[in-house]
Amino acid sequence: MQRKPDKRYRHPLRLKGYDYTQVGAYFVTIVTERRNCLFGRIMDGEMYLNLVGRIVQSVWNQLPKHFSGIDIDMFVIMPNHVHGIIYIADNSRHSVGAQHAAPSKHAAPSNPNVQPGSLGAIIRSFKSAVTKRYNEEHGRSGLEIWQRNYYEHIIRDERALISIRKYIGTNPARWSSDPENPAATQAESTDNWQSDHNRLSERAQHAAPFRGIRKM
Repeated sequence: MQRKPDKRYRHPLRLKGYDYTQVGAYFVTIVTERRNCLFGRIMDGEMYLNLVGRIVQSVWNQLPKHFSGIDIDMFVIMPNHVHGIIYIADNSRHSVGAQHAAPSKHAAPSNPNVQPGSLGAIIRSFKSAVTKRYNEEHGRSGLEIWQRNYYEHIIRDERALISIRKYIGTNPARWSSDPENPAATQAESTDNWQSDHNRLSERAQHAAPFRGIRKM
């Protein structure tokens, strides 16, 4: 039976007119093409990375070296997607992140509206770097492993930050009910942090993100 598209992860559109170079914390989810399980497997509630999964971890860890104005926070690699928190700490220092990895030969055209140093530029660089190294390791070229877009959530306050950190950290233990799991028997319920976000007014949604993040 064909699975219905998961509505929670299918809202990749950015807030209209929102400045994604703003200092603050952002929660991102990036899913593989066709939800293929490429990064390893989960056993007894723990994620065991394969070579590709270790590439993903390495590229994530190196992001602050390529974008000097950012910090990385909680991060988890699942068999076919990743969750992570990115903190833009200084939007005045546009770094060499665009050169982190050249887009693959068959990648979708770059979006001219993506600002240097923005969340979109960071995610595009991350995806390109992983794809490039994946192709190099497998002696291939032009193979895309990510879905074209990604999901993001602007973290508004410390309560949301704590909730999202907990969600990320417990993700492997909930794989059996994860909506991205091709073998999931039932999708998990909506998380509290997401419910709160959906109730925000339009004015609140465009407010500045949370800036008081403390490194773990």
